[in-house]
Amino acid sequence: MEAGAGEEGKGAWADVRSDQTFRIPLIDFSKYRYAASLSEKRKTADEIVSGFKEVGFIYLEGHGIPSSTVDNVFKKSAEFFHLPSSVKDKLAWEDPRSNRGYVKIGRERVTQSTDVAEIARLRNKAPDTKESMEIGRDWDETWKNRWPLESDAPGFKQTMLSFFKTCHELHTIVMRSIAVGLDLDEMYFEDKINEQYHNLRLLSYPSIKTSFLQKEGQARAGAHSDYGTLTLLFQDGVGGLEVENPHTRHFQPAKPMPGTIVVNAGDLLARWSNDVLRSTLHRVVAPRRENSNTEGMTPARQSIAFFCNPNGGANISCLPNCHWPGNEAKYAPVTTEEYIVGRLSATYN
Repeated sequence: MEAGAGEEGKGAWADVRSDQTFRIPLIDFSKYRYAASLSEKRKTADEIVSGFKEVGFIYLEGHGIPSSTVDNVFKKSAEFFHLPSSVKDKLAWEDPRSNRGYVKIGRERVTQSTDVAEIARLRNKAPDTKESMEIGRDWDETWKNRWPLESDAPGFKQTMLSFFKTCHELHTIVMRSIAVGLDLDEMYFEDKINEQYHNLRLLSYPSIKTSFLQKEGQARAGAHSDYGTLTLLFQDGVGGLEVENPHTRHFQPAKPMPGTIVVNAGDLLARWSNDVLRSTLHRVVAPRRENSNTEGMTPARQSIAFFCNPNGGANISCLPNCHWPGNEAKYAPVTTEEYIVGRLSATYN
């Protein structure tokens, strides 16, 4: 998969539209971060917005987060998931309004369905084979993070709090680039995303029989879109993430690329932009391998997802230049909290 640097217009993106030539663009974000002028920023901003228009996903390199920082977060995450169930279960996720705490294997079933009974049926038939730890802003007066004791997980809390701040800062800069690419003022989103109403999700996928993952409806994480503005996804080297080609509806691998972050647009950014920017379906399955042995084992996998959201009370209504005669606003206004809590309420048992 290669970059679409400097390419403009629909013709430049025609090759992403077949499964044989599908690609997620690789974008060097340092060109935006260190640009000396708005016109220089515009070049990278156009690449980012074009990627979200056509694919909904990009790879970001030159993002400014050191590999040593990411490696340490993976290390502390692995240490947490290796704790006994008796320790982790005391931190169990309890409330969609909070969206904090430990989620054991089988509790979540991500899907595009919003029907509670249908989600329950899917969960019983084919639950997601993963466990996670959900972390929000730590200073929230209403909802508190559920931290393990320092003696159980040394350095875990401080590592995650620092990483939360780092990811928020990157989210802010990427949203500035999206504003520029949409012909808005660069700071348009600034006061709509500054409350850090985000979710840091640590994910652990246990080793599992490949044949189990290949059963109908079964996956490490079912096909879904994300809820917020952007997701910053940090992958290990195992793979298994697949992205739906929006033009063919077939899933294609999003292979790990060292040093990059996979960034995708979420539902609220799609609603904000009147679907000018795509919130693309994706899933986690057994990685595709040549001559794979279906009776073999799919190795354990780790990933770290930072779900970026607008402020909880932000009014998500069509951006001023994303509707015009013949392309009217598709969605009724909704607040971030209303939308995300609604989706989470249906996802968990």
